[in-house]
Amino acid sequence: MPAPHLPADGQARRMIDIEPLFAPIALGGTILPNRFVLPGMQRGWCSDGAPTHLLTEYYRRRIAGGVGLIVSESVAIDHPSATQSDSFARLDDRTAGGWGKCISAVRQEGGKIFLQLWHEGGVRTEGGSGPLSHHPTLSPSGLAAATRPNGRAATIEEIAAIRQAFVQGAVLAQEAGADGVEVHAAHGYLLDQFLWAATNRRKDEYGGSDIRNRVRLPAEIVAGIRAACGPDFPISLRFSQWKEADYAARVVDTPAELETMLAILKAAGVSAIHASTRRFWEPEWSESPLSLAGWCKRLSDIPVITVGSVGLDTDVMESFQGKEPRAQVRKGVTELLRRFSGGEFDMVSVGRSQIADPEWVSKVHRLEFDRIRPFKRSDMRMSDSDVAAEARRF
Repeated sequence: MPAPHLPADGQARRMIDIEPLFAPIALGGTILPNRFVLPGMQRGWCSDGAPTHLLTEYYRRRIAGGVGLIVSESVAIDHPSATQSDSFARLDDRTAGGWGKCISAVRQEGGKIFLQLWHEGGVRTEGGSGPLSHHPTLSPSGLAAATRPNGRAATIEEIAAIRQAFVQGAVLAQEAGADGVEVHAAHGYLLDQFLWAATNRRKDEYGGSDIRNRVRLPAEIVAGIRAACGPDFPISLRFSQWKEADYAARVVDTPAELETMLAILKAAGVSAIHASTRRFWEPEWSESPLSLAGWCKRLSDIPVITVGSVGLDTDVMESFQGKEPRAQVRKGVTELLRRFSGGEFDMVSVGRSQIADPEWVSKVHRLEFDRIRPFKRSDMRMSDSDVAAEARRF
C-alpha cells in the first residue's frame, strides 16, 4: 500500500505512522482490509423491517469511504417479544430478501458486512396496537432497569425459543450473504439484562450472583450459531458495562469476573469481542490505565474491537441529550495509535464521525484531518435528501 499523502500544512503529522491501523486482519474465514468498523447505529431507515435504499446507500458510501467492516444497525430476531417498533429492522423469512439486496450492494462496493442480531428485552414498549402488541415483554426478571419493572420474566421454554430465534437469524444472515453476525449483548437490552446482576435476579441456571450463570444464554446463543453456521463464520459479541439507564452499571466487578466471562464466550466459539464504552480512552479499573478493551486483550486472545467517542470530545449519550461536540481527530487518532501499539485492541469502531463524513477513514489514512467534516447533532437526523446531498458533496 502506498504511503499516504501528507498535506502541505501537515508538518506535525509526519510523526504519525497510521499504517498499523490499515493492516488487514482475519476474523474467522473473513479477511478485513483494515481495522476500522462502522458500528451498529439505529438510523430508522427500514420499512416493515427491511432496509430501504436510503440505508443501503448509507452503508455503501462508508465502504467507498474506506471503512473495513460495516456492522448493521440492530436487527430484531424473529420472536414476537423482540420489538414492536415499525421503524426497527427485523430479520425473518419476509425481510431476508431485502437484507440480501443491501448486503449485495455493500459487497459489490468491495466491502464486508455483519448483521447485528438483537432483542429489546425489558425495555420493549408495552401495549400499543401493532400486530405484536398482544405478546408480553420478556426479560430475565421482569425489569427494564434495576428499579424499573416492565413485562415479566421469561420462562425456560421462552428462553429456549429466543435462543433458537437468534440462531435462526444468523442462518438467515449467512444465507443472505452476510460476512458474519454480531450478537448484541450491550446497552441494557435483553442479553445485557441477563449479564447484569441488577436486572437478572433469577434463581435458576440463567441467573444469580455468578457470572457463569448470567453469561449462559449469550454463550449458548454463540454456540448455537457456531454449530449452525460452521467453523469459519465470524461471530462478534458486543457487550458493555454501562447502560442507557445507568452509566455506572457493571456487568463484571473485577478483572477475574471478566476473565471468566471471556473464557466461556471463547469456548462457545466467539470470533471477536466488541467492548462498548462511552469513551475509549478511559480506564476501566483504578489499578490500571487499561480501557475495557485493553482488559479484554490482556485476559484473552480473542480479537477485540474498541469503541467510544473516537475523534470527539463528547460521548454518544451527551449528543442525544443536546450537547454539541467538538472534533479532535488528530488527538483521538494519536491516542488510538498509542493504545493500539500497546496491544489494547485489534480494531476500532467509529460511529458519529462516520455519520458526518463517509470518507472519514480514507481522510484519516491520508492524514487529512483538516478536511474531515465535523460531526453535528443534526447529522443524527439525516433524511433522504440529506443523503443525496451527501453523495453530491463527497
